[in-house]
Amino acid sequence: MLPLAIVATVAFVAGILLGARHDPADRRTAERFLRAWDRGDYGAMYGLLSGAARKDVSARGFARTYRSAAETATLLDVIPGRLRGAGDGRFTAPVQAVTKRFGTLRATVLLTVDATGADPPGVTWERRLAFPGLRAGERLARTVEMPPRAELQARDGRVIATGPDRTSDLGPLAAEIAGRTGPIPADSADTYARLGYPPDATVGLTGLERQFEQRLAGTFGGTLRAGSRLLARVQPRAAGAVRTSIDLDIEAAAVTALAGRLGGIAVLRPRSGEVLALAGIAYSAPQPPGSTFKIVTLSGALDARVARAKSTYPVESSTTLSGVKLENANGESCGGSIGASFAASCNSVFAPLGARLGPRRLVAAAERFGFNTPDGIVGAPPGSIPAAAEIGDDLAVGSTAIGQGRVTSTPLRMAEVAAAIANEGELVRPTLLRGGQGQRSRATSPHTARIVRRYMKRVVESGTGSAAAIPGVSVAGKTGTAELRTTVPDAVVIAPPGAAQPQPQANDITDTDAWFVAFAPAGRPAVAVAVLLVGQGAGGATAAPAAKTVLQAALGR
Repeated sequence: MLPLAIVATVAFVAGILLGARHDPADRRTAERFLRAWDRGDYGAMYGLLSGAARKDVSARGFARTYRSAAETATLLDVIPGRLRGAGDGRFTAPVQAVTKRFGTLRATVLLTVDATGADPPGVTWERRLAFPGLRAGERLARTVEMPPRAELQARDGRVIATGPDRTSDLGPLAAEIAGRTGPIPADSADTYARLGYPPDATVGLTGLERQFEQRLAGTFGGTLRAGSRLLARVQPRAAGAVRTSIDLDIEAAAVTALAGRLGGIAVLRPRSGEVLALAGIAYSAPQPPGSTFKIVTLSGALDARVARAKSTYPVESSTTLSGVKLENANGESCGGSIGASFAASCNSVFAPLGARLGPRRLVAAAERFGFNTPDGIVGAPPGSIPAAAEIGDDLAVGSTAIGQGRVTSTPLRMAEVAAAIANEGELVRPTLLRGGQGQRSRATSPHTARIVRRYMKRVVESGTGSAAAIPGVSVAGKTGTAELRTTVPDAVVIAPPGAAQPQPQANDITDTDAWFVAFAPAGRPAVAVAVLLVGQGAGGATAAPAAKTVLQAALGR
């Protein structure tokens, strides 16, 4: 019996192998067509059509038919099942269509493969194959029902915007932060169509309405039809209220501090990245950050050991880089210890320090602090610094190191920089959700952050930022005065990107953008703030007092 069993087993295995080797070509073609559909590879699918089918439809028209059906159905994935033969070159397979709006739809697809003639076997294609469950002559059509837009709330639950008119009892303050809604912009029509929005939908255009658009929109309802047949129906579901991180009292203080001036104020919780306030152009119009960028330069220099806490520098009114004289603000003399130079915002120290650090390490330091990387706030351009190879000579590197040249930032980005120092060197990306937690990364070492924190306290205690001092509270800060033109004879100014080189105009405060960044209390930071006032003079004179107003509101002072 044993030899007979062995012979039978060998014959059975040989039969399986022989059958596999002689798997009909038409079946293999049908299986390859389904696998290509699973991958969304319309080019491979088209290549498997019969010669007659390829004469009836172009490759572009074929792909367009599938993409149109996928867009109508909000298709996410196609999952074919096991292929079964039905005779005469016909094959059936169960196919699941996973959609965003209508869940998973199931249907059996019939494929016919032409294996006659001299050509290789090919799928006899019909438009019904563009979506599982279609019949001959049918086209997909979708109707959309949108639920009522959800309510926007501040972190304490007060209503910022509600109802179809997006109203609020808070008046102008709510409008400041909520943003606007309106028709879908033409340049975003394709994006919203892919998400299943109807063309006449109202969407968030700016502010929190834009940031939380898909949360506020809720779950769309509607129908999916194949010709006159109903394939699926879904009831619309309104979303729950979106509780944001915005503190309305701090927001009001920021609006008050701007006092109608062109500028922006951003306020963060350092540990979580929660955004407490965004006023004016807090995240929408990057400007040269001026000497607030020296936080980045100093951190990079300390990390690279180009400078140390005990480093000292000559007391000078100017420095020369690449044969060009670069003066301190108002031609004043400064220098000495690196801490004193930072507190005095000394260009004659920090421009050469940046040149010694070099473009590669300077750019790397800036990127660790988040420059050149979007941070998840919709519509917020990332702080920008050119690639190392594009910066130029020592003068250009030195100008970049003091926040001039082609480096730009928003108050939101500079508030993140200040918060990173407050967080022992850990950068936390901002979030607009109450209780949210921003993405974390290492900007600088804890040791370096502690040194920079100490110097930032000195800026407020005895340096250029004394106007931000709050009795009983230790404040760490940094002033910035980004020159747009020059008030100092012979000073070198690098114009903002795209701007013409300006001419000197003495005693004109519109010569400069005023900046101030800070966090407090310095020992246990609870809040970080950045203030930009466009064309408003020196940071210590105008931006620091505005920051003080906001810090007092945030700390309950």
